[in-house]
Amino acid sequence: MSKTGTKITFYEDKNFQGRRYDCDCDCADFHTYLSRCNSIRVEGGTWAVYERPNFSGYMYILPQGEYPEYQRWMGLNDRLSSCRAIHL
Repeated sequence: MSKTGTKITFYEDKNFQGRRYDCDCDCADFHTYLSRCNSIRVEGGTWAVYERPNFSGYMYILPQGEYPEYQRWMGLNDRLSSCRAIHL
């Protein structure tokens, strides 16, 4: 976990399976690491995740918790490409 206590992990497959990408800071484009995102684990902080690179497209706000499939964060599909920590 980062010094700020924020961490989010993206998984290609449902139920935290498949390739993963760990992030502890803002990332404008992680699509090159994962072609799709079907589950997320937020281990610290609250995050804004975006459908497209550079913090654009549909945005979802995810507080700490586990999201075993994209419908759990009200996602329209399995496509996410960028994220940023929300500092409250």
